[in-house]
Amino acid sequence: MNIQLIRNATIVVEYAGKKFLIDPMFAEKGTMPAFGSGIGLPDAPRQDQHNPLVSLPVSIDTIIQDIDAVIVTHLHPDHWDQDAVKALPKDVKLFSQNEEDATEIRNAGFHQVEVLHEDTTFGDIQLTKTNGEHGRGEMLKATGLVCGVVFKHASEKTLYVAGDTVWYSGVKEVIDTHMPEIMVVNAGDNQFLVGGSLVMGKADVYEVYKAAPNAKIISVHMEAVNHWTLSREELKSFADEKGISANVLVPDNGEAYEF
Repeated sequence: MNIQLIRNATIVVEYAGKKFLIDPMFAEKGTMPAFGSGIGLPDAPRQDQHNPLVSLPVSIDTIIQDIDAVIVTHLHPDHWDQDAVKALPKDVKLFSQNEEDATEIRNAGFHQVEVLHEDTTFGDIQLTKTNGEHGRGEMLKATGLVCGVVFKHASEKTLYVAGDTVWYSGVKEVIDTHMPEIMVVNAGDNQFLVGGSLVMGKADVYEVYKAAPNAKIISVHMEAVNHWTLSREELKSFADEKGISANVLVPDNGEAYEF
């Protein structure tokens, strides 16, 4: 398999002969509002900066070339934006987390939208929807439902794309059940000024490592939208301190790994 970070949570996964685009956010730098009180949310870091904070590392045409399927873990605008809606061919195969999201995507003009389940298949690839918790406590009422997905195929290592979730018992259950050898975690420790982490921080990444000490963990969703609080350099330093830098990979935008 080949996994390329595009930007934020947007990744391209080549797996068992198929090319998947996950959580496409294609907006040009600075063309979206900041997450924070200006759009009905609590105050956030860098609220004076428009999203995305950085440009795409490659062109949209390059990203979507030869894509076989798109997976949208949830509809927050840093995972599914209007630029992606405009750019993607309306007949592309698209997977969503539930019927509510599927309906909204269909209403945007897409014709081949399927809801992920625990026994979904795409060709001879097994796709298993996983749950996530997009924050803790009261924040869960505001953030809504999210999902991840496990990829399995006889010729590939098992891949777990966790999506927008913090570390909690459900993530451990996925790891214990599926024993993924490769994991992608959203680890920018994004948060508002109240309510705590919305995705994984460095302590969460360490818990993932302890649950799967032989796996490779790719940390994405970093430094791309205004409410990030964990930098790449801080996570790399933390991984060095814990002696897990061989397991915790922190890609730059555009960087790819082959397994």
